[in-house]
Amino acid sequence: MTCENFEEECMTCDTISKEDSLENKNLIHRLHRIEGQIRGIQKMIQEDRDCVDIITQVSASLSALENVSLIILEKHIKGYLQNMKTNPEEEESIDILVEVIKRILK
Repeated sequence: MTCENFEEECMTCDTISKEDSLENKNLIHRLHRIEGQIRGIQKMIQEDRDCVDIITQVSASLSALENVSLIILEKHIKGYLQNMKTNPEEEESIDILVEVIKRILK
């Protein structure tokens, strides 16, 4: 499986267990709610609603997206650590992990 954030194959995201499948369903559910929030923001702008209300909704949407990002990062880190247990010679993949963290912190 290729991670959204990377051009290359992700060593830690290539196996999907039943637990991961449930976690993925939960993430998709969260993203659908965020999508609804975004549509709501679009409608608020079209209706020329109060800027403070719009900014509040934008802030809530950003926070929700950040939470999704952190859940995915946690999954990636756990997979990375599991991979390091079985393949300790693949230490160069720590650079990939650092890049993921940098992207989230920007």
